Amino acid sequence: MADRQAGRAGPSGPVGPTMSVDAADPVAPVDRQALDEVVRFTSELIRIDTSNAGDGACRERPAAEYVAERLAEAGLEPALLERSKGRTNVVARIAGTDPGADALLVHGHLDVVPAEPADWSVHPFSGEVREGVVWGRGAIDMKNMDAMVLAVARAWARAGVRPRRDLVLAFTADEEASAHDGSGFLADHHADLFEGCTEGISESGAFTFHAGGGMRLYPIAAGERGTAWLKLTARGQAGHGSKVNHANAVSRLAAAVARIGEYRWPVRLTPTVRAALCRLAALHDLDVDAGSPDFDVDALLGKLGPCAKLVEPTVRNSANPTMLDAGYKINVIPGSAVAYVDGRVVPGGEAEFRTAMDALTGPDVTWDYHHGEVALEAPLDSPTYAAMRAAIERFDPQGHVVPYCMSGGTDAKQFSRLGIAGYGFSPLKLPEGFDYQALFHGVDERVPVEALHFGVRVLDDFLRRA
Repeated sequence: MADRQAGRAGPSGPVGPTMSVDAADPVAPVDRQALDEVVRFTSELIRIDTSNAGDGACRERPAAEYVAERLAEAGLEPALLERSKGRTNVVARIAGTDPGADALLVHGHLDVVPAEPADWSVHPFSGEVREGVVWGRGAIDMKNMDAMVLAVARAWARAGVRPRRDLVLAFTADEEASAHDGSGFLADHHADLFEGCTEGISESGAFTFHAGGGMRLYPIAAGERGTAWLKLTARGQAGHGSKVNHANAVSRLAAAVARIGEYRWPVRLTPTVRAALCRLAALHDLDVDAGSPDFDVDALLGKLGPCAKLVEPTVRNSANPTMLDAGYKINVIPGSAVAYVDGRVVPGGEAEFRTAMDALTGPDVTWDYHHGEVALEAPLDSPTYAAMRAAIERFDPQGHVVPYCMSGGTDAKQFSRLGIAGYGFSPLKLPEGFDYQALFHGVDERVPVEALHFGVRVLDDFLRRA
């Protein structure tokens, strides 16, 4: 494996001749070894604690080395790249059979959010496989997808398979914080490794969403709200807590935070969200005109049952106060007070967000971006989206693919600097009652073994045909 630059060489498969795939032909299923490996890789990656608290202490390198070793065993030439010591990324390229085709980026992050063992049914870094389920931090977000990619790449090496287009595989650091040591570093300093990439796939899409009445949906993400993490600062007059003080920084901050928390943002429908609403309405036999000036999105959401959860967070901008910091002694009025707000912005809603924050904070509180990233939208009429939909429907013919916009964000934001349109596509077929979205950053994160098997099959099929 290389330490600086990833090669363009394809896998030197240990058995069989190199084979390409005709999109019109059926694809042979992945082998049994791939199904076994995706479970083992998920479990073993979970055991490598890559908790990222955002304080710079995370070290993804052991997980990166594990990934690089698995790729090298498949005949690839992975590069290990770091901006900061121990914050390691892995990039490798599989050469396609059509040199004129645009390349596809397949990316997943290696870090996870912290977990408190006392809160869990099993140790969050045990990677325990019990009763057909893999347990641990990262089982959903997103070491499962990392394991799927590894399993597919190795299965191809054994069978001598090559995709139609070049695939760039990227396993990143620091997604759960600023991405400065991960995808941001790669996009800004190693753009050459992503030469030819016009589209990418990653987390938070193509999972089973049970809509009631036996209806199974598979939301594929074609958009992300932008990140607007804000720092609010109120200034006032310091003084004794027993005295009258009409310039109390804490009071000023509290008032601004209350206004932000209570504000009802206006509806702003993007093309992706509008398409999602129309598709969901059709599946519920509801006749709607989402382009009408008097279209009532909240009324429609009220008729969509569980499906409303897929789109409700993305029909508006949002801003949630999350942290407060003021004072050092109960009888001392501080001269300043600070709050933090998690803002999210729909594509095209940036100007409205800034104007609203100016008004909500008022004259006595200033605000600035603690961290900001762009909102994204990818085309729904692309051949890649059609191929993702076809792969899902091939393995679950009764499933319904719907587009959606993520309420949060992924590394696709940073890779968009390279002109790469990002989709959320990490396929999992999940049983009814399994709350996929609640397990992101939640307690007792886990993934069924059968869901991983489905994911490997779908991902293999899509990547061969894309």
